[in-house]
Amino acid sequence: MKTVLVVDDSATMRRMVIASLHRLPETAFREAANGLEAIESLAVNPADLLVLDLNMPDMHGLEVVKFVRRHPTFKKIPIIVLTTRGDDESRLATLAAGATLYLTKPFTPEVLEESARSLLKPDAP
Repeated sequence: MKTVLVVDDSATMRRMVIASLHRLPETAFREAANGLEAIESLAVNPADLLVLDLNMPDMHGLEVVKFVRRHPTFKKIPIIVLTTRGDDESRLATLAAGATLYLTKPFTPEVLEESARSLLKPDAP
């Protein structure tokens, strides 16, 4: 069973992401409303994929990316950043920090699903 941790301060957006990914086989979903909750969730039970917003209270998504990449236990977890920030500066900084993929909202459910499916394959980076 694969686990996807969906991190967004909007409960509606978390539900939309999970609805977009519901066809992934043998996949469980966990939710976190901010970066601190995401790190706590990872500490208790690591995930196979993170879908992460950038603009959140308590801890910005970019800080979560940096934390995950610095921590030996989590550093190989693929991270899809899903954000309203469409500017090149944010995209480049986030990818440089270690995000696997950068998508902007509004998103296409099929693109998110195919990206997640690809990243959850056993031979994915």
